[in-house]
Amino acid sequence: MSPASTVGNRTPLPSRVEVAVFAAGVASMGLEILAGRLLAPDFGSSIFVWGSVIGVFLAALTAGYWLAGRRASSHASLGALALALVTAAGYVAVVVVAAEPLLDVFAGLGLPARFAPLLPVTVLFGPPTVLLGFVSPYAAELVEATGRGDASGQVYALGTAGSIVGAFGTTFLLLPELGVLGSELVFGVVLIGAAALVAPGSAVAAWAGVPAVSLAFLVAFGAAAGVSAGPEVVHTEQTAYQELRIVDDGDVRTMYLDGGPQSAMDLGDPDRYVFEYSAYVHLPFLFADGGTADIDRVLFVGGGGFSSPKRFVSEYDVTVDVVELDPRVVDNAKRYFGVEESPDLRIHTADGRVFLQETEHTYDLIVLDAYRSTRVPYHLTTVEFMELARSKLDEDGVLFANLISSTEGADSVFYRAEYRTMDRVFPTVYSFPTARTDALQNIELVATTAEDRVSRATLRTRNAQRDIGIDLSGPIARYTAEVAVGDAPLLRDGAAPVDRLLANQVATEYVIERTANTTATAAPTAG
Repeated sequence: MSPASTVGNRTPLPSRVEVAVFAAGVASMGLEILAGRLLAPDFGSSIFVWGSVIGVFLAALTAGYWLAGRRASSHASLGALALALVTAAGYVAVVVVAAEPLLDVFAGLGLPARFAPLLPVTVLFGPPTVLLGFVSPYAAELVEATGRGDASGQVYALGTAGSIVGAFGTTFLLLPELGVLGSELVFGVVLIGAAALVAPGSAVAAWAGVPAVSLAFLVAFGAAAGVSAGPEVVHTEQTAYQELRIVDDGDVRTMYLDGGPQSAMDLGDPDRYVFEYSAYVHLPFLFADGGTADIDRVLFVGGGGFSSPKRFVSEYDVTVDVVELDPRVVDNAKRYFGVEESPDLRIHTADGRVFLQETEHTYDLIVLDAYRSTRVPYHLTTVEFMELARSKLDEDGVLFANLISSTEGADSVFYRAEYRTMDRVFPTVYSFPTARTDALQNIELVATTAEDRVSRATLRTRNAQRDIGIDLSGPIARYTAEVAVGDAPLLRDGAAPVDRLLANQVATEYVIERTANTTATAAPTAG
């Protein structure tokens, strides 16, 4: 037994065993949150990813509780408790080093998309979570209490309290300040510290392992940091929403969100579009009867590196509002991509749908640039959202949506569903694929409030006659007036299975055409 310490009549201090239980709760919940963030660059952050994470952690804890429960009456000891903690810490050290290469291997196995996250979560986080499941049953045998029921209640209350601290601490402190790698190190140190507190005098072997695992953590952290922080990485951080990384490759600076390129800038010519699909956002000037004169107020939902908003402000007589959900994206865009707020470029940190609901302004053009290939905010895809967007457009307004999908086959279902949904709300919808292939790519949808359909020939004539500042003959050549939606669903607030529609796109590279006549492939989470 490990009795609690008392001082006079004050509340007893927690015993070493109780501290260990609390620490295990902190680590188990913290690792669960880290698992979701760790998988995001390769597998996205869909309901399938988070369902896999939650399910595997619950299964692993259940296995740990069951195995330890059968042995607790005869094997529970301070030494056994410390050994479980320090072994779990050692496995977390392995995760620090091995996670990135293993995730690359798992992503390339070609497993069914919706089940693909199960394997990496099980391999990387199953064993340490099983070991953490040993802590509570052993502790219930060791803690001072008036009876078994009292001991179990006390232990599981402490473990749950630790999980609460782990959830809030990881979400609001560790991930934003230290990132995934630093947070893993913290949890390893927490487990080692708990083992060291439990071990003295009763677990010499476990105590002897503490400095060895501590050294392993330091080596692992240094090795992993060295691999991930090459000279081309300008900045990296974990925001409240995603992993953000800014990389310089020659004269091109790129912002990556969860491993996918979101925006790029030519450092020598900041106004040049690096990604060819960026030029397509100028297409609405061909659909407006009066060209640039008809569009003077624009809303972008999604900011990234602000390539198009900056160019709109510099080239046209327009006022641009940009709504970006992640404030750290905005901060880094200002620091690394030359974004400056002004009366003509106003930035709002908010959810795009909430902003549209609350704003009293109307717009000539609304640009939806918040979709990625495996992570799409479903509430920005539905009939109800499109009706809201149309209500915020002026009489001859245009909606432009940049999505990632395929034009045909199993990977095209989201594209066809979104087209069908927009077509339900807007009189005319046009499609502009950006690559000469059926592969995963950026597809631009243009929806207008005009009843009459504009032909490709008319667009070519307007492109030649109007002073738009960019040649759009390439995008016009990919003009698609009608899309066969087939059995693609109509997306509604109460029934928008976006995660299921995107499932086939997980771990699938998509084609990005560059303006320098080269083609690049990117991770599936790019947007």
